[in-house]
Amino acid sequence: MTNTADTKANALSMHNISKAFPGVQALDSASLAVAPQEIHGLVGENGAGKSTIIKVLAGIYQADRGSVWVDGAPLDQITPETVHERGVRFIHQELSLVPHFSVAESVFMAQEKRGMLGLDTRKMRRLSEAFLAETLGAEIDGRTLIRDLTVAQRKLVQIARALIDGQARLVVFDEPTAVLGATDINTLFGNIRRLRDTGISIVYVSHYLSEITEICDRVTVFRNGEDVGTIDLGGATAPPGPAPSDTDSAWSAANGAPRQGEIIKLMVGREITDMYPDRKPEAGETVLEVSGLSDGSRFSDVNFSVRTGEILGLTGIIGSGREALVDTIYGIRRTRRGSLTIDGAPVKLRSPAQAVRSGLVLVPRDRRNDGLVLDMSVGDNVNMATLDKVSSKLGWLMRAQARRQSDEFAEQLDVRPRRSATIVRFLSGGNQQKVVLARWLATESKVFVLDQPTTGVDVGARSEIYALIAQLATGGAGVIVSSNDLTEILGICDRVLVMVRGRIVAERPTSGLALDELVALTTSSAAATADQGAAIYGPEHRGGLEVGA
Repeated sequence: MTNTADTKANALSMHNISKAFPGVQALDSASLAVAPQEIHGLVGENGAGKSTIIKVLAGIYQADRGSVWVDGAPLDQITPETVHERGVRFIHQELSLVPHFSVAESVFMAQEKRGMLGLDTRKMRRLSEAFLAETLGAEIDGRTLIRDLTVAQRKLVQIARALIDGQARLVVFDEPTAVLGATDINTLFGNIRRLRDTGISIVYVSHYLSEITEICDRVTVFRNGEDVGTIDLGGATAPPGPAPSDTDSAWSAANGAPRQGEIIKLMVGREITDMYPDRKPEAGETVLEVSGLSDGSRFSDVNFSVRTGEILGLTGIIGSGREALVDTIYGIRRTRRGSLTIDGAPVKLRSPAQAVRSGLVLVPRDRRNDGLVLDMSVGDNVNMATLDKVSSKLGWLMRAQARRQSDEFAEQLDVRPRRSATIVRFLSGGNQQKVVLARWLATESKVFVLDQPTTGVDVGARSEIYALIAQLATGGAGVIVSSNDLTEILGICDRVLVMVRGRIVAERPTSGLALDELVALTTSSAAATADQGAAIYGPEHRGGLEVGA
């Protein structure tokens, strides 16, 4: 039952919000309470429900049940329009600005100032420049085109656009630092504090725990669609509920480690079970070596190697460069600098076809769109990469041989149903993933890269896929598992590489590596070393990795 006294005391009260999608309970009676003039953090691992509750607040999703109060009054009809009218604004991670628009035009987009002769560009320029200077402390010429601004300046224009009408009461910052460097982050934090001091309440959504403990007064942790605790960053863990009257707690990054430890414990809340195969790694010769690899934008100076019989983990959150690195190794993205060696031979991978011919294959993160032809049969999908083995010298498909090959691998991987003629679209997520694995098993490749191999896969199928990954390594292949599921990395991999902002900042054997330690590495929390923080942001800044998405 809603406590009216509590809701009237808060800038935002979301009570017992539930939201289900087909097969997924995204939110299960989750609550979020933000006090007036407070910077309130929101964290959680992948699938915890952070994005869903923000989209409910924005009116993008309609909650199945629950109530939302803004400034002490209920918000009955939640639509983007009604939320905006109540003074709620959203600063999204993506910089959705038009490159050839000026700063003034961008700030006043959809709320232009007009005079007797049409657009009053002079007034928009004057007001936008004044707002940027007085509210955000930024001196930017209103005539400057967006394409000529730095990334940090574009972020400030994005903020100005959301606040220029002067009606904002609550601002949600969703992963605001993903595109920013160290100095720019400090500038942004100064602006967020300035907004708070003018009476605006802030919700700060981030995976960077060091940022949470530095900028936020309190933080609410989500796990499995529920709010599992709220931590006062100047005090002890508090149960979910209304904010205290005095939330302006002085806090510094130097005191962040204990609080980050509390946050991590609430975020994780689970143990690795016997879901993972019991194996004794026997690494052999180097089968893949990556030296000084850069793509010119997303990552740089990446060095690592993989040996036969080894499962190497690669982890890192949004903005870490992990996905771009995987795509570049497979030839989807172009290499700007560096080299790759497969089985001792230098290779230049300019396309996935070249990668496959060189003995490197990828199980993509989006299997439905990038890994399968959904309206083709299981047999045709399995045989797609090895048509030369099931075709005559004249190029005719030998159907009996093709059926035997697909049946052999479908049986080996326990694809259900067993009929090769089954259309892939109608298989479960786990069985679809097995079909992609079966295709590449048939190629007898040397290096297997599996990107998010268990996304959307149920627990039973996960266990089977982990066993198959272990079999690949036991059979002599080198395996890379790229994943942001940290328990998965610890459970299946022999070593793990941690990427942050385009660089590998840590390499650890998984044997003896605790989950909270890995979370700390991937969040660059205060528990991580000063050297790692310097590698990520430069010597003048604190650490700041993220976990989950």
